[in-house]
Amino acid sequence: MEKNDFKEIKSNSEKWFDYVLLVFCLILIVITVYPFLNVLAISLNDSMDTMRNVNFIIPRKFTLSNYTYIFKENDLGAAFMMSVVKTIVGVVFGVICTAMLAYVLSRKDFYFRKPFTILFVITMYVSGGLLPEYLLLTRTLNMGNSFWVYIIPGLIWVYNVILMRSFIEGLPIALQEAAKLDGANDFVIWLKVIMPLCTPSIATVALFLAVGQWNSFMDTYLYARELPTLQYVLYQIMEQATIQIDPHQTSQLTNAVSPMSVRMAITIVATVPILVVYPFLQKYFVGGMTLGAVKD
Repeated sequence: MEKNDFKEIKSNSEKWFDYVLLVFCLILIVITVYPFLNVLAISLNDSMDTMRNVNFIIPRKFTLSNYTYIFKENDLGAAFMMSVVKTIVGVVFGVICTAMLAYVLSRKDFYFRKPFTILFVITMYVSGGLLPEYLLLTRTLNMGNSFWVYIIPGLIWVYNVILMRSFIEGLPIALQEAAKLDGANDFVIWLKVIMPLCTPSIATVALFLAVGQWNSFMDTYLYARELPTLQYVLYQIMEQATIQIDPHQTSQLTNAVSPMSVRMAITIVATVPILVVYPFLQKYFVGGMTLGAVKD
């Protein structure tokens, strides 16, 4: 077989591989996007029509009645602001505490580095349980119905600490040594040397914290019902969504809402804020997840 024939066969095989890969990616995109389009279509579709068939991606009978039903709740605006403030404060304090702890655990001259790391990792597999946590927060610390019950328990996530520590360990140690020679202490090194270089890792941790804070529901349900968040109010609305139709008055059909339609509308309302924020952090998110995993 001549060399040119071999190159032609190789080129054809590469083209076929590209075609197969393209088809696979298209199928994967359809599988990934379809559930979201289905949820969006149901949330914008007439409730009575939805009850007949839910397998569609375009609203057959467009209506905003499901969203009207949700936003007529008077406490929704205050709950939304509570979720926003809770998320922002939780992310800021969480990133600071995570970065500080990760920097300490990344220092090879820290004598208790390995024991503390082992203790933190153990907490990923073994927890104290819900009841001890509830008693600690409500009786010992008296944080029931306090704003800080949203912030303090979620300051440190072990996975985020490990992720950021791995990223910091990948930075040149010469930068820290040069700062020490210039008279900088550990706090100055962390603030002015480490933090500016950890932008991808910080963005990754911030995104994890933001999603966790925004989607959290049990903290309000257990500890702070007097400070309701958006997720808790939406859950209450979903629980109260019932169909009340008089079969002798067909005119009510257009105003009726079904639990499924309200549930899908609630899903969209709760998801859209994160979908809006993610594209701005995607570049840093990918960088933080990949660079933090690279070891020399």
